[in-house]
Amino acid sequence: MKKVDLIAYWLQAAKYDYDSMHNFIGTGENHWALYLGQLLLEKTLKALLVQNTDQHIMKTHNLIQLAETAGLQLTDELSDQLDLISTFNISTRYPDEKFDFYRKCTTEYATKQLQIIEDIYLWLLSQIKPE
Repeated sequence: MKKVDLIAYWLQAAKYDYDSMHNFIGTGENHWALYLGQLLLEKTLKALLVQNTDQHIMKTHNLIQLAETAGLQLTDELSDQLDLISTFNISTRYPDEKFDFYRKCTTEYATKQLQIIEDIYLWLLSQIKPE
């Protein structure tokens, strides 16, 4: 697969997660919205990794690791946000953590976090260079 096609693949997959993320918010299943938000950023970062490096896609959910490997310069605030958002993947999937996470995911909390996710997503998209 050509590099441009691989970038398009990751961006299309991210867009599906973006749409689904918005469908879940406020439904009572806000944890799934945050999980999809994490996946959205992960897939967008993988598109940037393909664009900016010759490395194979990393099999990780760690957003900071993906961002740094893609060559992005992260502020302390952005690193903290990505660190927190990375936990949404684990917190939703593993029973010992998910019930605490479910209780934390009020509509107010999820809406605030989704705004941060959306802001990061738009910034990441601005880093994609048109071919």
